[in-house]
Amino acid sequence: MRIFLALLLCIPLVGNAQTLKKAFRFSTFYAAVNGNNSLSDYNTYSVFNGPLSTDIIETPFDYSLTLGIRKIARFKYENRANVFYNGEEHSYSDAATIGTVKGFEFLFESDYRRQQGVLYLDQNHFLRYVGGRFVGKVEYVQDGFADVSYLEASQRLRINSKGKLSFNIGGAQRISEPYGYDPLKEWELPDGSLHYTQLALSEGYSYDFVTGEYMNPDGDVVASSFDVWREVVIPEVLKDYVQRKRGELNTEWNYSLVVGFDYYHYTKDFWLHSWGNVLPRHLNTGSEFSYFQLNGGQWVDYSGGLVFGWKLNRSFGWFLEGRYNKYWNREWHDFSVGVNYVIF
Repeated sequence: MRIFLALLLCIPLVGNAQTLKKAFRFSTFYAAVNGNNSLSDYNTYSVFNGPLSTDIIETPFDYSLTLGIRKIARFKYENRANVFYNGEEHSYSDAATIGTVKGFEFLFESDYRRQQGVLYLDQNHFLRYVGGRFVGKVEYVQDGFADVSYLEASQRLRINSKGKLSFNIGGAQRISEPYGYDPLKEWELPDGSLHYTQLALSEGYSYDFVTGEYMNPDGDVVASSFDVWREVVIPEVLKDYVQRKRGELNTEWNYSLVVGFDYYHYTKDFWLHSWGNVLPRHLNTGSEFSYFQLNGGQWVDYSGGLVFGWKLNRSFGWFLEGRYNKYWNREWHDFSVGVNYVIF
C-alpha cells in the first residue's frame, strides 16, 4: 500500500476530474487466474535395516493470480498477441527508459504465483513521463524469483530527443533493503568456515549429551545423528537466521548519478530498439548498512535491453530480445532468440 501511495503522489494530474479521466483514457484494467500442471510425481526408494521403503514426491500444480492496470503505447514492432490481457504478456520494451509517445504512461501489476511448489510475489509498478527535453520515472520492482525489490525514481535531461539515438543524464534515488549485508559474517571462523553449531545454540536449539539428540527451541527432537543435524537441520537454521536478521534492518536510500541512451529504428523488415542505463557514482550517506559502506566504496550498477528483428525475405526471419539488470550484488535477466520460417 505504501508503494502505491508513493507512486500516486508523484502524479501531478489530479487537479480536476476531467484531467484524471484523460490520464486514464485507453488504459486497461485486468484480473486473471492462470494455472497448469507442475513437475510430475516421482518415486523415491530407501533401505533402512533391511526393508525397502517407497515414497511418492508430489508437486502441486502451478498457478498465478494477476491484477493490474496499464497504459503503454506499443512500438511498431509489437503486435497484440491476445484479445484479452491475462498477466502472461511479456514485453521487453516495458523496461525502456523512453516510450514511443510523449506524456504519461503507467503500469501497475501484481502477480502472486506458485511455481514448482514455491510461492512468489512479483510486482512491477511504474509511472513514466517523456517530454521533449525531460524524462521522469518512478518504479517499484519486486522479483520474488530473483530475490530483489526496490523503489526507484529518476529525473533526467534528454539530449538529441528528435534523433534515433538519444542520451540522457540525471539523478536517481533508490530505496531497498541493505543489499550486501551478510548476517553470517560474524559467525565465520579464522579459517573461513562457519561456526554453525554455536549459531544454532544461540537461536535456541540444544543437544542432549545423554541421548545424542538435537532439539529445536520448542523442545522437539529434530535430529538423532550428527549427519542429519548438519545436512538437514542446519541449512534451515541458517536460512531462518538470515531472513530474520535481514528483516530487522531498515531500508536504505541510494543517491546516484545516472547516464543512459535510447536507440530506436524501425522498418517493416528490420527493427532495432536498444536502451541502457549506467549508475557510476553514488553518494556516501554514512549509514552503517549502506551498500557504499558494505562494498568498501564506489561501484557501478547498470541495466539495459535489446529488441531486434530482421525479416530477410518473405519466408525467413530471426529475432533477438532480452534485458539485463545488475543492481548492488543482485543480477537478473531474461532473453529470447529464435528464427521463423513461413512456408508458402
